[in-house]
Amino acid sequence: MQIHEIPRNYKGEGRILYIFSRKGLIFTCIGAGIGLIFFFLFRMIGYTLVGVIITLILGLIGFGIGTFKMPESSAFEITKKTGGENIDDVIKRWIKFKRNGNRIYVYKDSTKKEKGDTKDAG
Repeated sequence: MQIHEIPRNYKGEGRILYIFSRKGLIFTCIGAGIGLIFFFLFRMIGYTLVGVIITLILGLIGFGIGTFKMPESSAFEITKKTGGENIDDVIKRWIKFKRNGNRIYVYKDSTKKEKGDTKDAG
């Protein structure tokens, strides 16, 4: 009698926990790490529960940023342009744009002669 292996779909089985991809887990840990700062501050003044809630909320925000994509909708300008892209990529581009001083560089093709260009070729 022969043994036949049944093909399986292994996609997504490399995840640490089922809902976490590597990127989602990293962003969740970063969000919860920032929340831990608030936890220790609130614990010092006696509001431990408030610190725990803030830590959980920031962890969920980090999970959302690392996991979800921008929705595709024509209702808002930002969702028209970035629909379907990862939220963290959109945030990274926005930070780079702000660091650049809100400047956009446009490269002109210098080989084409533009209207009003009075240079002679020869």
